[in-house]
Amino acid sequence: MTIQKCGFVAILGEPNAGKSTLVNQIVGSKVSIVSPKVQTTRRRILGIAIRDEAQLILIDTPGIFMPRRSLEKAMVKTAYESIQGADCTVLLVDASQRNFEGTHQILEHLGQYRPVILALNKIDLIEPSRLLQIVADLSKYTQITDTFMISALRNDGVEDLVKLLANKMKEGPWHYPEDQLTDLPMRLWAAEITREQLILQLRQELPYETYVETEKWEQFENGSVKINQAVVVAREAQKPIILGKKGQQIKKISMEARLQMEELLGYPVHLILFVKVKDNWMEKPALLQEAGITGEV
Repeated sequence: MTIQKCGFVAILGEPNAGKSTLVNQIVGSKVSIVSPKVQTTRRRILGIAIRDEAQLILIDTPGIFMPRRSLEKAMVKTAYESIQGADCTVLLVDASQRNFEGTHQILEHLGQYRPVILALNKIDLIEPSRLLQIVADLSKYTQITDTFMISALRNDGVEDLVKLLANKMKEGPWHYPEDQLTDLPMRLWAAEITREQLILQLRQELPYETYVETEKWEQFENGSVKINQAVVVAREAQKPIILGKKGQQIKKISMEARLQMEELLGYPVHLILFVKVKDNWMEKPALLQEAGITGEV
């Protein structure tokens, strides 16, 4: 009789450390959106992976930084709260960055009594001698139990990290079915796919407060689905940025998001996007929760 193992792995790090890329790589499918824009991940997202008899429940978290606005404070609080009840904590660090002050602050916040697995990411972008300097700099933190050097994007060294995590999981039944890859309901997953396209196509023009909500999901007998989504902005003046000239921008965003959904879902998608204004929603706790950001501020 095989003995199943299961556990939660919290993946923390600064913005753009590569947390979502790592989760997607381990899961083997896109469960968390990725973009060059910092603070892309806003909500706690679970990615579910199986290695041998171990089910790893990976918690992708918002990047940790010094927050100023209510939205940012809620995101950082969500990240730190994710380690409560986690069986392992992985601190993912962008090894190619110049300043590691944020990494020091995270380790000090976690405290010496919480074991941390350190994963230095993007090692393909720096010299080996620089890596050794970084390890030496962080070795003073006694809570670091293991150190891995990886490239999440290239899948270099990732399976060594996964093997350790699988070994650390406790004996017990799996929490999710074998074929389930994330805990996100399909409506929320689809909203994240559209938000990814907003980020990729509008880049710096995208209002920071923008989020997407799926208002209707209608499945048809032929297997296709019709999805109505609202792109929510905080001010009326932001609507033209999303719509573009004669509505061309939102049409392009809708097309790219639809193609991505169809590729991942495997059946036709009819996506309808429109823009909705919720004045200063990011300053209102109830609307923060509606946007999927649950940390209280």
